[in-house]
Amino acid sequence: MKIRRHYLALRRSYPTIHENTPFEVTTQELANLLDCTHRNMVLLLKRMQQEEWLVWEPKRGRGNRSALSFLVSKEQIALQEAQELMQKQDLHSALELIQQVEESPQLRDQFQDWLSGQFGFHSEVQGKRRTDILRFPLPQTIYSLDPAAIHYTGESHLVNQIFDGLVRIDPKGEQILPQLAHAWEVDESRTRWTFYLRKGVLFHHGRELDSSDVKYSLERLKRLAPQGLYSWVYCDIISMDTPDDTTIRIQLFEPNEAFLAFLTTNRASIVPQDACAAAGEHFGAKPIGTGPFRFAGNEQGVWILEAFTAYFQGRAFLDRVEVWTLAEEASQENQAEQQSFQVMHNARLSDMAAERWQQVRQSGMTCKFITVNELKEGLLGNPSIRSAIDFAIERTELLKLLSGDVIEGVNSFWPDLDNGPQEAAEPDWTAIKHGLASSGYQGETLVLATIPQYAADAEMIRQVCGKSGISLQISLIPAEQFKGAARMSADLLLFAIMLDEHRELRLIDLYKSMQQHAQPEIHDMLERGIQSILSEPDRTLRAAIFKDIEERLKEKNSLIFLYRKHLKTAFHPSVRGISLESLGWVRFRDLWFT
Repeated sequence: MKIRRHYLALRRSYPTIHENTPFEVTTQELANLLDCTHRNMVLLLKRMQQEEWLVWEPKRGRGNRSALSFLVSKEQIALQEAQELMQKQDLHSALELIQQVEESPQLRDQFQDWLSGQFGFHSEVQGKRRTDILRFPLPQTIYSLDPAAIHYTGESHLVNQIFDGLVRIDPKGEQILPQLAHAWEVDESRTRWTFYLRKGVLFHHGRELDSSDVKYSLERLKRLAPQGLYSWVYCDIISMDTPDDTTIRIQLFEPNEAFLAFLTTNRASIVPQDACAAAGEHFGAKPIGTGPFRFAGNEQGVWILEAFTAYFQGRAFLDRVEVWTLAEEASQENQAEQQSFQVMHNARLSDMAAERWQQVRQSGMTCKFITVNELKEGLLGNPSIRSAIDFAIERTELLKLLSGDVIEGVNSFWPDLDNGPQEAAEPDWTAIKHGLASSGYQGETLVLATIPQYAADAEMIRQVCGKSGISLQISLIPAEQFKGAARMSADLLLFAIMLDEHRELRLIDLYKSMQQHAQPEIHDMLERGIQSILSEPDRTLRAAIFKDIEERLKEKNSLIFLYRKHLKTAFHPSVRGISLESLGWVRFRDLWFT
């Protein structure tokens, strides 16, 4: 309501005047503050007085000073205005308004309490029709829902709701199952794959899926993301042909045992050729897939998904999902126990709150680590200095700064090799500094590069290194540029990897990335290992090769493990049908409420 904005502008103009304290001012002075006419200012004052926000006692004559008393604080008005903006789904304007009242943490707390009540499950009944809505908070910005362009977990999760791939993988990562393709086969050379599509599968815009859409989707991925995630898989496709509407044959350059697993990822989602070509670069803003939910709109940071009634695996129980992309400060982890969401991901709960919620600790986790740019001339070409720096990044101190029941030390990407949480011991800073000096490190500044999303982690590492005597400079590189040349001027690279059902793919992607800044010996070792993995059909033997690569990298201090974060999902007892995807994300299609 615009009148509230005018009142806020007036109230901010007199910060030293308390409520219910009269002061003298002319109508023209107030009009100048709002940049309006004398006549309009009089009308505004009358309206504000009717709202009981102020008392205005005018004196006749333009030059006479009248008496004004504010009755309502700017915090109260700002809260009302923010609530109305939220109800109009103008999330960003509401948060911007709250942030303008910088000196009032109480207002932000009140708004947070009110906001938390807006999330969760809601039912709207019109006549006999009931509409079930899940309003879901996401503390991230969504830049695109184009499978070829996504970078972040929030985007990835929504893409999973909108799109399907040819095949899917079970949550344990052990079995590949049919999805858009009901069957497939591979020839003896294991380079020619044939997929047979289901009949009658519809895209959200009403057209039936056919094999030309599959061919177009994979060709488009090669064209738009030649260096994207898993590009080493799809760039190995040398030809595709579609003998009929439900059959596609894909020819690879050489055997690749990761190919079928790649097709289970949302990067390999199938898009409609006609709609995608027409939308061009704007496809990510209005995506169309075959998934259980169709994209219905995006207004002011609220992304709306509606159940796709013609979904080939059965309609979702929910009618609509509203994903509210909250700024991070509006959804702090340490306030999770005060929130009334029915479903929360990676939330930290107090003991009291935990009694009211059911929690699932997922097997998946994220793992953070540092790799060394061994091609940059300087200190880190020396193995002794790399070893001393590994020792100097004191994990116990780092975990204290991180503090969380789902965060712990890590020394392997493989749980069976990981020794688990270690007994905490106080750091011996004297021994650490002596080890650095003995290795040849003399306090030179090292550059640690990472993406903006890991800036807080990088800062904690810088603090710990500072205690050890290591000078770190942080360089933040956008995620879409991090795999390129921009990071090659750094000494150390802070990475994270998600250890879920796609672990093999993610590790190969990591090792190929590490080859870009590895010494020739390490580069060649990685190349031999990757080729052995891609040509090995046996899953157990592949795991053994992965573990051997990891040990060699640790021996050379080319790979420095930091910590891991377990993934938890908490849900209210009223929620039914919890079915978890990778990283513990709930699959919206299966949710229903009592």
